[in-house]
Amino acid sequence: MSQEEIINQMKELEQEILAKKQKLTELRRSIPYQKVENYQFIISMNKKVSLLDLFGDKNELIVIQNMGKSCSYCTMWADGFNGVYHHIIKKAAFVVASPDKPEVQDAFAAERRWQFPMISTIDTTFKEDFGFKRNNNYHPGVSTFTKDANGEIYHVANAPFGPGDDFCAIWHLFDLLPTGSSNFHPKRAINQTTDFQLTNNIAIQVKNYHDALTFYTKVFGMEKVDDLDSEVKLQFAGNYFYVEDNDSNNIFFEFAVSDFPQAKKLLLENGCQITKKYNEKSIMISDPYGLKFHVFESV
Repeated sequence: MSQEEIINQMKELEQEILAKKQKLTELRRSIPYQKVENYQFIISMNKKVSLLDLFGDKNELIVIQNMGKSCSYCTMWADGFNGVYHHIIKKAAFVVASPDKPEVQDAFAAERRWQFPMISTIDTTFKEDFGFKRNNNYHPGVSTFTKDANGEIYHVANAPFGPGDDFCAIWHLFDLLPTGSSNFHPKRAINQTTDFQLTNNIAIQVKNYHDALTFYTKVFGMEKVDDLDSEVKLQFAGNYFYVEDNDSNNIFFEFAVSDFPQAKKLLLENGCQITKKYNEKSIMISDPYGLKFHVFESV
């Protein structure tokens, strides 16, 4: 077969695949919507939130059925959604649902620098009811929902995730390489050269606390996420700022590590000082050159 014949055959196949995808979309939309209950979930700080709450001011909702931190494949899919999250929420609400505990989700999301919201499906039948937990095993995918004017919620569609699907661009890019994608296995670490993973959490100590909060929210457009015991949590451009009323005016960054004892040993050997100890795997550090940061072992 000549090169021209191969190229023509490829074009025909691409058009056929496109037509079949369009047909698949039509078939999914032809299935009648199913009314569902208003599930209750747990989010950050162990707060409760309902399925209806997740819609926010939107009438459509996308729920990513993530298998949790233990799955490096689900992590890679979520990394991809993080990059287009600001586009997605222009049209629909978006949340990632996993069976991990909220505190595990918080730490992992900070390590990955994810900016989308997460919910824990612990103590719910949400995964089972939509087919993403079968025989006690979790499966990845996506579920979509809509709501009506009365606040009734309806399930619209499901789609599974897996290598080569349309929800992760990595596989299609790799398939254009001579070696293809068949031998690729994602790794969780973002920074491959060191164990220190910079999170998206930044703590700042400010003077004139209330004036500072007004400035950050009104001038910069930071969004207030939560009132904590002694500080306020703000969100801005994928980062979280923990603003504390303190005249010291210090700024603290945060690093997640997988081997805390080794990381602590390395820092102390290089002149760093521990300024506060939270527990055996979480400390505040000051380096000899002016940087102050929190180091913790990712759970």
